[in-house]
Amino acid sequence: MAKPARSGCNLNSRCFYREKTHQSVMSEDALEAFIRQHIDAQPADEVHFTWHEGEPTLCGLDFFRIAAALQQKYAGEKRIYNAFQTNGILLDDAWCQFFKEQSWLVGISLDGPPACHDEFHVSRSDNPTHHQVLRAIESLNAHDVEFTLLVSVNRLNCQYPQQLYRYLRELGTPFLQFIPHLEMNDHQQPTGYSVTARQWGQFLCEVFDVWVHEDVGRVFVQLFDSTLGIWNGFSSRMCSLGETCDHPFGVESFRHGNRHHTSLKVINASAEAGEFGQYKTRSLPDQCRKCSVLRLCNGDCPKHRDASGKSALCEGYHHFFTYSAPHMRVMRDLINQRRSPMELMMMLRQQKTG
Repeated sequence: MAKPARSGCNLNSRCFYREKTHQSVMSEDALEAFIRQHIDAQPADEVHFTWHEGEPTLCGLDFFRIAAALQQKYAGEKRIYNAFQTNGILLDDAWCQFFKEQSWLVGISLDGPPACHDEFHVSRSDNPTHHQVLRAIESLNAHDVEFTLLVSVNRLNCQYPQQLYRYLRELGTPFLQFIPHLEMNDHQQPTGYSVTARQWGQFLCEVFDVWVHEDVGRVFVQLFDSTLGIWNGFSSRMCSLGETCDHPFGVESFRHGNRHHTSLKVINASAEAGEFGQYKTRSLPDQCRKCSVLRLCNGDCPKHRDASGKSALCEGYHHFFTYSAPHMRVMRDLINQRRSPMELMMMLRQQKTG
């Protein structure tokens, strides 16, 4: 994960990341060093770059044209993949043409219809931004750019799960990610805008009800797909629910080194990085270790854990994984029989009429 704009943002958002007062853009020399080291540090033939936090479009399109050229310069025989997360405010035809030409995957933040989105995302002059995000989505669709909708589930939009889901699935992409808005205060208690565990679980179950009856194989909800993958013997495809922390984790207290002084390959292979990767599992409380759904959540992301060591969303995840289990089991069996999990929708229709 790269944060070329540091924590710079062009919105007044009550969002996941605490905005810092100092904002700057990664220099071209630093960009080249990062790209070269990151490619060199990857043992596999595929190299993934994620451009993220705060708002990467603030770096300007030319910055990413340079980044793409540098990736090709140092790629060798490796294949390069890019993901770009944005609020969409600055996206125009030039940006979208670049994404299409370079085959970059775009994640665009949208929390639902105007009443939900504009409550938390307004411009620097306190004007609504929903219409600007829709304009960006229209441009992405016009240029045939592959994109996913990144939906922050908070105390407001969690109250309308099925309406929210049906709204989002009509916006031109089958890819949805629901991200719990959970921010802790200095006392390790959720802030007022955060979704509660009970709300999170109920939200997921109600969205799942629509998806499993109408959209299996048509709409790809990251959590649902990842859960089905685990039922089929694969590892979680979600960072927050993975077994170890070998993915990006933006907490200053876990810094392993400075790439200006030590290469990323050395940092990744360090004892500190290894210990950090195992910290998530080692620090689980006994209640989690004995839990029937541990294989599905792995204790959730450490940044969501409260003073007891459990995730503040534990109750919600447990509810969803238990609730979805019967349908997940059927889809797993269909896949093992080399049949489509979409057949579940027909089975459910037959049960309803029958």
